[in-house]
Amino acid sequence: MDNENGNDSTVPMLRARMIAANPNLGTAENQDKWWLLGTTGCHLCNIAEQLLTQFQAVQPLSYQHVDIADFDETLMMEFATTIPVILTPSRRLNYPFSVLDLQQLLVAS
Repeated sequence: MDNENGNDSTVPMLRARMIAANPNLGTAENQDKWWLLGTTGCHLCNIAEQLLTQFQAVQPLSYQHVDIADFDETLMMEFATTIPVILTPSRRLNYPFSVLDLQQLLVAS
């Protein structure tokens, strides 16, 4: 699959880069969490968070909102035109996505 959506060998490396930039993401409690990448004032990010909340009503799932503005410019620009983005430990899902896409992402992770 491509690096925009799906299973990608670069996702673990990308998560490692993000942990290096924000060590709080590397804590044991965050290792297996999904990360919702976005930023303040992003209306699509708000919609993505609502979708995750709807999904949590039927599927227990832990995720963490990660603000890309907290990263250096290089890392931030990697996501600036694609947010919201969901990163699981092994997969990436760019917006637009639905609750069904989240279910498929969970099954594939």
